[in-house]
Amino acid sequence: MKKKSMIKTFVTSSMVLTMLMAPTLGFANGNSANAVSKNEKASSAVSKNVTAGLATGIQSFVIEETTIEQIQKALQTNKITSVELVQMYLDRIEKYDQNGPTINSVLTINPDALEIAAEMDKVRGKGKQGPLFGIPVLLKDNVDTKDNMPTTAGTIALKDNYASEDSWVAKQLREAGAIILGKANMSEWAYFMTTGVPSGYSALGGQVLNPYGPETFSAGSVGGSSSGSGAGIASNFAVVAIGTETSGSILSPSSANSLVGIKPTVGLVSRTGIIPLSMSQDTAGPMARTVTDAAITLGVLTGVDPTDPITETSEGKALTDYTKHLKLDGLEGARIGIDYNFLSTYNEATREQKRIVEEAIEVMEAQGAIIEEVTIPRHTYTSQVLWYEFKHNLNDYLKTVSDNVPVRTLADIIEFNKQDPDVRMKYGQIHLERSEALSESLEDPTYLQQRADDIKYSRELGIDKVMKENNLDALLFANNRGAGIPAKAGYPSITVPAGYSNVGMPVGVTFTGMAYSEARLIELAYSYEQNSKKRVAPLFE
Repeated sequence: MKKKSMIKTFVTSSMVLTMLMAPTLGFANGNSANAVSKNEKASSAVSKNVTAGLATGIQSFVIEETTIEQIQKALQTNKITSVELVQMYLDRIEKYDQNGPTINSVLTINPDALEIAAEMDKVRGKGKQGPLFGIPVLLKDNVDTKDNMPTTAGTIALKDNYASEDSWVAKQLREAGAIILGKANMSEWAYFMTTGVPSGYSALGGQVLNPYGPETFSAGSVGGSSSGSGAGIASNFAVVAIGTETSGSILSPSSANSLVGIKPTVGLVSRTGIIPLSMSQDTAGPMARTVTDAAITLGVLTGVDPTDPITETSEGKALTDYTKHLKLDGLEGARIGIDYNFLSTYNEATREQKRIVEEAIEVMEAQGAIIEEVTIPRHTYTSQVLWYEFKHNLNDYLKTVSDNVPVRTLADIIEFNKQDPDVRMKYGQIHLERSEALSESLEDPTYLQQRADDIKYSRELGIDKVMKENNLDALLFANNRGAGIPAKAGYPSITVPAGYSNVGMPVGVTFTGMAYSEARLIELAYSYEQNSKKRVAPLFE
């Protein structure tokens, strides 16, 4: 039996004991039979902790801008319990996400989060515990979880899509001890539904706002498609989030929300259980407030997954601990290339981006980096590969959904949306229709030629060529302005907060490298972060 997920429903401190004493119907950590099955004993013990915590721990512990290390230290020294911690995040979400500035970043709250936290409190200190033990995380709502939360991709057609299995990402997080606090709102269908729609909008979840200017910045300023993941972590609604990227969807909302975002090499993190767009470009990655937290989370996500064969390419290249590469002197002697064509200025926003990147370069040079001006060969990329792969991959995914989901194919989704167009397809569905019009076969000659061109111009004549010829450690961009090239190549990038425009809009610098260069990119990013420290949390009244 599925416990109803708490979509846009929030728990306040006064409700904690009632929730914990309610009958146990299953747990969103996938261990419904083994978690807090004897609810009377659990609720009795937890109620004492919560009562004490509301009077002591919660008042003295500050969650704003707190890190994984700080939380784990507080938990280990009994300054706070997992239940108290989760409750603090739930209270903050209730106060600022659906009230106050109404950031609207969290689509679904895990109805079992407090019960999972109670189990964490029971086992803390007993045996080996993972690197994310007790850490509340958000998942973009295209990542399957076998629990009481649906996986919707922001679309009404999938509002009752409860997965029968955890995604690889969810499984890895749970094994590392993370508490999945909820699902984050996102651009519908990973921003591949139509054109002319603001980033961060979905028919199911509505519009996500940028916490740095919820009343003043334009709707799409939050970035996407991992919009809720970005806005939610920037707003301190959880510690870290998982985003996904096909082209810019981690880098864009991370830079727009003054976050660190890592877009891994395609193959480093399994896509099993993620609603697909393009299997040649899709990847999942961490979004966090610090390079350290992002590096810790990335190490949790890696591994070879037989159900996603491309992960076999990561064998011998992936790490399970990227914190070894958190080097303060990581920029010393680094050769970093920049193509100023990607910093062209055509309005005030881009002029501010250029100013901030130039200031960042000064920091890098002061740390011993060598900045080389380079030219990345131009190529006009199309959406053909995405249209072909979206239809093929999505139809495969829809074969696995439960009977209460009313669609089984992309064609079904298009017709479903037409039944209530003002609500289900407010901005249209041109990408869905273009994809449906093409062959589902990935042996189609047009697809094969387009994919070959993408690889040739993004890798051989693009990133590989420029970096090898100039002996570079990385390429440097503002925000996600160069994201399309590593997206086509399947190569990694990491973005780091670099400052704010004259109107307060966050700007990031992005380091891009060749395949499986995440460790080196983390060295560069950490060194820049620690020597600049540009992130400032958004302020809510």
